[in-house]
Amino acid sequence: MRVLGIDPGLTRCGVGVVEGVPGRPCKLVGYYVVYTEPDDDIALRLLHLDRSLAELVAEHRPDSVAVERVFSQHNTQTITGTAQASGIGILAGARAGLPVQTYTPSEVKAAVTGSGTAGKAQVTSMVTRLLGLDGPPRPADAADALAIAICHIWRGGTRDRLRAAAVKAAGVSRAGAPAPRRAAPPGRGPGRRPA
Repeated sequence: MRVLGIDPGLTRCGVGVVEGVPGRPCKLVGYYVVYTEPDDDIALRLLHLDRSLAELVAEHRPDSVAVERVFSQHNTQTITGTAQASGIGILAGARAGLPVQTYTPSEVKAAVTGSGTAGKAQVTSMVTRLLGLDGPPRPADAADALAIAICHIWRGGTRDRLRAAAVKAAGVSRAGAPAPRRAAPPGRGPGRRPA
């Protein structure tokens, strides 16, 4: 499974592409940071982010997209930009017809480090180790995006397999079940005769 992970941000949006399967080591495909200028018009910044993410999705052809879920912060200006970037990331996956999953920061940290309260340095260190890199991905936005992709492979991949098994089981049980009974049209039920 190939996953494109997105650490949303309006000034710096981290993107990481990772391949792997649940329970196995993952392999780095690539990582990027999409930059926009804080002084530029918001519409142009969002358009640049949209085009850049669409290009990365087209280039890497992931099986799914994972985006860090926006969480409450005290700085409303930061949360607004992050939420806008998150929406663009979700849209990039949806526009390509890919499944999109969101994860909270604590879910990502727990998946990668074993602790939902791990610091950025711990996450970066574990991403470096898990992917067998010579040095940590820079800037931290790229490391966070890779952590999101790893989280999806390990957690979302298992979730997707369970969902697929449930759908398959439901299809098998439906195939062996008798056809559902249809309701009789009004006036034609038991004991009733047409007038």
